[in-house]
Amino acid sequence: MHGNEVLGRELLLNLMQYICQEYKRGDQRIVHLVKETRIHLLPSMNPDGYEMAFKKGSELAGWSLGRYSYEGIDTNHNFADLNSVMWKAIELETDKSKLINHYFPIPEQYTSEDAFVAAETRAVINWMQNIPFVLSANLHGGELVVTYPYDMTQDWAPRKHTPTADESFFRWLATAYASTNQVMSNPDRRPCHNKDFLRYNNIINGADWHNVPGSMNDFSYLHTNCFEVTVELSCDKFPHASELPIEWENNRESLLVYMEQVHRGIKGVIRDKDTDAGVPDAIIKVDDIDHHIRSVADGDYWRLLNPGEYRVTVSAEGYYPSSRTCQVMYDHYPTICDFRLTKMPKQRLKEILAKGGKIPKDLQLRLHQLRLRKLRVSTKAINQRRTTAAKRAKRV
Repeated sequence: MHGNEVLGRELLLNLMQYICQEYKRGDQRIVHLVKETRIHLLPSMNPDGYEMAFKKGSELAGWSLGRYSYEGIDTNHNFADLNSVMWKAIELETDKSKLINHYFPIPEQYTSEDAFVAAETRAVINWMQNIPFVLSANLHGGELVVTYPYDMTQDWAPRKHTPTADESFFRWLATAYASTNQVMSNPDRRPCHNKDFLRYNNIINGADWHNVPGSMNDFSYLHTNCFEVTVELSCDKFPHASELPIEWENNRESLLVYMEQVHRGIKGVIRDKDTDAGVPDAIIKVDDIDHHIRSVADGDYWRLLNPGEYRVTVSAEGYYPSSRTCQVMYDHYPTICDFRLTKMPKQRLKEILAKGGKIPKDLQLRLHQLRLRKLRVSTKAINQRRTTAAKRAKRV
């Protein structure tokens, strides 16, 4: 993310080459990863900052030169603050059923041309909105630790543990990287600075380290289906070129293991029961986890979960909700949980009439039954009001 924290850039360039080489060699682990995973790699989010730091070199670049974009913006604090939007809604809304917990819209003032938003940030947000990412890692330097959302504290405290509804899975993701990293997992290593992350097994809730409003991790979780962590790769932000082979060995397995975690949980396709077409924008709810996700254009969905048994409910506009139990195993592949949704009669009628079609007999019967039910309910209510009025009249 930051131009002067260059190790992530070099590791991703090497990862690209490694994946291509091993795929051609027939390494079954890599072949499986490539065939089963849509992989996107962004080596540098701040190329201008990198150029500034590169001109000085690893010895003279300093701690902050190249951190900011050419516009002077720190992209790590530049994403829309959806945390405050969420917490304000929770504070003000009396009817908790009206609250949303995912796909928070971006505030209008943030999207204006005059907003203090870097071109790189706008480009990455557009990328997120066009590609249904499921898992991501944000690479930094200057420390050895993996942090997970939320990165922002609710009351703007300098630091405070601020968990998401998916705290347990985020801890798993962070551990998957940290425990397989050769330096992080070394019990004899020295702390980089004044914080000893070995005490926390080299993972920490981002907000419990320091408050980061406008982080990409929090934005991904609240605006998209994507789960994202930050990986601080080394004590040195700009290591010397001679150190890169060692750093690659330190991180190679971690990078592969982390990518493989995208296949944990459940996935499937949500289809229309009658037409078999995929249902986009359906909401996937997991009981006891207050964070939903949505299906994409063809009805596909992916929901990251730890091993266990989950009750999953899918709902979509114009359809009856559908629920089923999905079992997530410890295997390195997701559980398939498909759903077939039945259209509500009114929605089905609306679509048939829009096409100028003839109403089928089963739908005519269903609509007739609904009208009768509505009539019975309204008649019962009228009778109850009449009875109540009669009793009052007698008392008078």
